[in-house]
Amino acid sequence: MENIETEPNSERKFQPGVYRHFKGGMYLALMLAKDSETEEDVVVYIPLYYKEESETKAWVRKLDDFMGTKELDDGTVVDRFEFVSER
Repeated sequence: MENIETEPNSERKFQPGVYRHFKGGMYLALMLAKDSETEEDVVVYIPLYYKEESETKAWVRKLDDFMGTKELDDGTVVDRFEFVSER
């Protein structure tokens, strides 16, 4: 599969597959899509765990956010989603 750069000089590239969220949940990132209003790239992904109370089956997040980082309470900066494996 072709990797898609998030920014021209970014080292992290999106590719479909399994990702671990910084809080520990596992997700299958299916594809890139375009927001119909803004034409921004978004990632379409689904959780790989079951929550009885959740009616949400799929999520979208801006590509920059998906491939971005998160600062934890202790100041540590981590990837929001970390690539684990291809499907």
